[in-house]
Amino acid sequence: MRLLTLAGRRLLAALPALLIILAGLFLLLQLAPGDTVDALVAQVGGGDPTMIEELRRHYALDQSTSARLADYLWRLVHLDLGHSAIYGKPVIDVIVERLPATLLLMGSALSFAFAAGMVLGILAARRVNRWPDTLISTLGLVFYATPSFWFGLMGMFFFAVYLGWLPAGGFGTIGGGLQGWALFVDTLRHLVLPTLTLALIFLAIYLRIMRASMLEVSTLDFVRTARAKGLAEGAVVVRHVLRNALLPMVTLIGLQAGTMLGGSVVVESVFALPGLGRLAYESVMQRDLNTLLGVVFVSALLVIFINFVVDLLYAKLDPRISGEH
Repeated sequence: MRLLTLAGRRLLAALPALLIILAGLFLLLQLAPGDTVDALVAQVGGGDPTMIEELRRHYALDQSTSARLADYLWRLVHLDLGHSAIYGKPVIDVIVERLPATLLLMGSALSFAFAAGMVLGILAARRVNRWPDTLISTLGLVFYATPSFWFGLMGMFFFAVYLGWLPAGGFGTIGGGLQGWALFVDTLRHLVLPTLTLALIFLAIYLRIMRASMLEVSTLDFVRTARAKGLAEGAVVVRHVLRNALLPMVTLIGLQAGTMLGGSVVVESVFALPGLGRLAYESVMQRDLNTLLGVVFVSALLVIFINFVVDLLYAKLDPRISGEH
């Protein structure tokens, strides 16, 4: 019951943050040069003033900023994200088409970074100040200091162009007509390079946090007591050290969810993935305000949901959070 109360408080606290994010972005976009009509007119090579005026009236761009903000928030309450002027259909339809690619990319990158970072962090902590620790820490520093787009371009050149093992981009083989297992394998092959590109920086962070957390927990009194009782070293590490060392790692997942979404903009652009990150980039370039705000709205909901799950998981790992002690 206390866990449900904690979850309810977290969700209520997220609503004002979501409102501030959307309202702040809306106001910031009003300061940017150009708008949807300018982008549409540029695409057709110009237009007369009467047509431009009609378009501004059609898209309600002739109204004041406060009136448009109030109208947008009112439509948002009714889950109406508006109509995309560039794509010619409701924003929600555009987002639904792009969402699976981003979810697959984020899920695979986060899972790989967390699992590999945890394993490498444990290995480094168990061999502290020895050559495995030095090697793993050096690799982590290299991964963290190197821009993700460079990893993407080098991986594309080496594995796709030079060796020909993996596809260079896209979300699937165009015109392949694949189904079932063949479709799964084809999608997996297309996700390998983007996943590694997005995950390496986060892997470096996770392994360093895991290493430091393992070393800190290993010196606490309850761990020394467990060893003094004669427990096997494997049991001490798994049952006592690892569970407590995972707490900072779990916290980091929630904190980095938004960062990973931001990183997907670069990765999806490099590998031509039809995801939310690339959609946001295209919306900025085309000045498609409704689509951009819709992407931010869905992204914010996604980050809030991930943090909500992380809070529940954290409360299960540490009963003190929910008062179950």
